[in-house]
Amino acid sequence: MDASDAVFFPDRRAPASHLLLEQLPSYQSLLYRRKSSSNGSARRRGSGWGRHVSINSGKWAEQKPVHGEEELKPVRELPKSMQDKRREKQQRLQQGGALTGWGLWRVNVHRSLKRLKEDGMDVLSALQLWRADIHLIEGMFGTGILSYFSFLRFLVLLNFIMFVLIFTFVMLPVIITSHSAHNVTYSSSNVSECSEYRLTSHRGLVVFHQHIADLLSGTGFLEHTYLFYGYYKLEFIHSRFTYNLPLAYLLATISYLLLSLVWIVKRSAAGFKRKLIQDEDRFQSFCNKVFAGWDFCITNENAARLKRSSLLYELKTDLEEERIKRKMANRTRGEKCRIYALRAALNLFVMAVLVACFYCIYIATVFSQHKQTEDHKSSFLLELVVEYLPSIVITLANFITPLIFNLIIAFEDYSPAFEIRFTLMRCVFMRLASIGVLLFSLWYQITSCGKSDLQCPCGYNHQHYPCWETHVGQEMYKLVIFDFLIIAAVTIFVEFPRKIIVNHCDCGLAKWWGQQEFAVPQNVLEIVYGQTICWIGTFYCPLLPAINTIKYVLVFYLKKVSLVTNCRPATRPFRASSSHFFFLVVLLIGLALACVPVVVSIAEIRSSQACGPFVSYSTSWEVVPHVISQLPTGLRSFLLALASEAFAVSFFVITCLGMFYVIALAGAHKRVIEQLRDQLAMEGRDKRFLIQKLCQAQQAVSARSPRGLRGKRSDAGLYFVEPSVVLETQA
Repeated sequence: MDASDAVFFPDRRAPASHLLLEQLPSYQSLLYRRKSSSNGSARRRGSGWGRHVSINSGKWAEQKPVHGEEELKPVRELPKSMQDKRREKQQRLQQGGALTGWGLWRVNVHRSLKRLKEDGMDVLSALQLWRADIHLIEGMFGTGILSYFSFLRFLVLLNFIMFVLIFTFVMLPVIITSHSAHNVTYSSSNVSECSEYRLTSHRGLVVFHQHIADLLSGTGFLEHTYLFYGYYKLEFIHSRFTYNLPLAYLLATISYLLLSLVWIVKRSAAGFKRKLIQDEDRFQSFCNKVFAGWDFCITNENAARLKRSSLLYELKTDLEEERIKRKMANRTRGEKCRIYALRAALNLFVMAVLVACFYCIYIATVFSQHKQTEDHKSSFLLELVVEYLPSIVITLANFITPLIFNLIIAFEDYSPAFEIRFTLMRCVFMRLASIGVLLFSLWYQITSCGKSDLQCPCGYNHQHYPCWETHVGQEMYKLVIFDFLIIAAVTIFVEFPRKIIVNHCDCGLAKWWGQQEFAVPQNVLEIVYGQTICWIGTFYCPLLPAINTIKYVLVFYLKKVSLVTNCRPATRPFRASSSHFFFLVVLLIGLALACVPVVVSIAEIRSSQACGPFVSYSTSWEVVPHVISQLPTGLRSFLLALASEAFAVSFFVITCLGMFYVIALAGAHKRVIEQLRDQLAMEGRDKRFLIQKLCQAQQAVSARSPRGLRGKRSDAGLYFVEPSVVLETQA
């Protein structure tokens, strides 16, 4: 009997032989590796042993003991065949019957705790915010648009936690103190001129529109409330213990920034690993789109048609990228010089547009501040426009510049995917840098007192800004309110009428205009812009996280209604594989930008001496060394040692070593992934080889059989061929 008969027909008696298995491509590849290299022979021998074990996996499964965590893992979750799972179940039943006393109690406790954990996770998932709404959006439009609403839910939770942090450690002690008989030490200043703070609240009979202006701008009756920094003019609260409010205010600010950083990094880690794996191989990207690109959560027919067109667009995009790469590789030196010169000219034009926008923001901010300091009163609408002039200019710049960027990117000859990313990064820079220009303009007005520094005895422009922190908080408050008004106005007065016109008007202009597209990246940039304002303004307006939480809740329902009623998914969607990671990277950039002005105002700019908890200190940071100087000697020495240069250098060295270790570990994991890919490729070649041998054996059996039995043999041969083909397609 042949070796092939011994393998494919094991019921026949034949001598045990592994000649066929030794002909496998993987086995021959291992033999070639052993002969080609003498170094690392032990490692090569280990690889060959591992391959031999994989061939005889049934015997190895019988000999392998079941212990540790694998024993308690459900059998249905094990990555094994049904036969191995049955064998595993029998072994567990035998070992479970042998367990008595402490071992049996430990197994039962572990199972109970695991069941309790699963029940707790089910309860938490049932209590998840907007669970039903997000499932509805996922079913109608797929996971691409779902990423925006999941990201919005994350920001709602982040803002709520920030509000709880500020409320617990800053607002709640002040509220309790105002309604109880605690001893309170108020912050005071020795300079009488700098401690004057005249409130802008209106007295007597006030027209109704003035209250509306105060509500929209944060002035008047809102200026001296819990909403702004200037209200918290307390230093110590004496009860059973002494509560240092300035220190709590500063630590709460640092805490919400660190919490945001840790939370964003933790969420972005999974997306980063997924992005690395998916961007590793171009051919793998094509295979994923063809064989696993469909979103089975889609139940809407229109969404299914759009998903099919988006997959087609992504395939066209990949092919276009390959064409552009081939075109770039075949460019002559003259063509390269021409395209680089054109890109340089267009980038200079982009820089000129950005500089013009920043200059307009600066001029609008200076003009608005000068008009607000004047005593001349004008009409209600004119006053409101003057107060909101910086916000209006920023909004116009954020609306116009993306249109310009989309026009000029077509002439720069980039790949389609890079066009989207590059345009989005320009828009991110425009939106976030506009906030920086606004703050720079404000601080220039706050810190400049005229031609001579002698006119600034308080260290800042006390005459126009007696409580400059409250004034900055009012500007951030106005930006948040105006941003929400713009989002609501666009949804109500642009998207709804556009849907009505497109559905009920048969003119060519309406058909060309088309239905509103829900562009996920642009909508994400809007909420990242609002979150950056919240991070900056929370130090000056402690209630801003609560306002931002309410704003994002309303934005969620506005966007949901607009999506279901007015919009359709974008025809050029942002890649779903990298959207989650890209959104968090943009949010991380916004957090980094927000930390800069907050740190500068805490450490460099002199605190207001007429309001706030830091009246007794020249800067907000001085409260930390002042508190440390009052601690016991041992604790003070320990904290000073932590702040010393020796500890900083040691910590930096340890951090570098840890970073190098993580990089080395990532390289090792990458090599393991490459080896596993090679192993998968070898297994595919093995299956192809075995199928060829199987077909040859069936043909030989059919040729040797009598004529009357050939039909039955051929039918039996078909029975053996089909499972192998199925296995090959599933690998």
